[in-house]
Amino acid sequence: MTEPSDYVRRLPIGERIPFAADGIPMWDTFPFEGDLRVIPLQEPVLPEPPRNGEAGPEGCEGCVPADSDFLWTDENWRLMGLHGSLPAIVMLMPRGHHDLLDLPAERAAELGGMAQRIERAIRTLGGIGRVHVSKIGDGGAHLHLFLMARPEGMLQLRGSCLPLWDDVLPKLPDEVWAESAHRIAAAMAKDGGTAHV
Repeated sequence: MTEPSDYVRRLPIGERIPFAADGIPMWDTFPFEGDLRVIPLQEPVLPEPPRNGEAGPEGCEGCVPADSDFLWTDENWRLMGLHGSLPAIVMLMPRGHHDLLDLPAERAAELGGMAQRIERAIRTLGGIGRVHVSKIGDGGAHLHLFLMARPEGMLQLRGSCLPLWDDVLPKLPDEVWAESAHRIAAAMAKDGGTAHV
């Protein structure tokens, strides 16, 4: 597409947009306070620049890493750990170079079961209130699902603001993350595949 869609043409490009009275900054789960402003929308960029891996598996950040760079792998899936501030953040990727749109039917049929299996593995850490699942996809053409653990009892971290809280909370100590990664990988390997940590 080289022309903006009808939706984009209706947007107030370059104008200040006020916060809605019931918008995210008014939620009790929003991690910031004070004087905030919505930045003006920029002009659309069409055609959009290619994402990492758009041209294929060569140089794709999802394809290049060795299995040893992951927490756990099997013949179809790889699970990467991301050291952040939350009790656990992991990223599930298919071994083959696919996005959600072209994921083979066999892998698509496994996706729900894999998400359940990863949630069970994360919950072995204890003290987990919920596990959030997120698929964004703007950074890379290789499917990657994020699974993020919300600590039990921390109701202020509920909902869609959880990734924002990961940016502002103190980062987990290296030894705590290493132990969590080991436990998640071991729990995954109990049902098959290989733990790498």
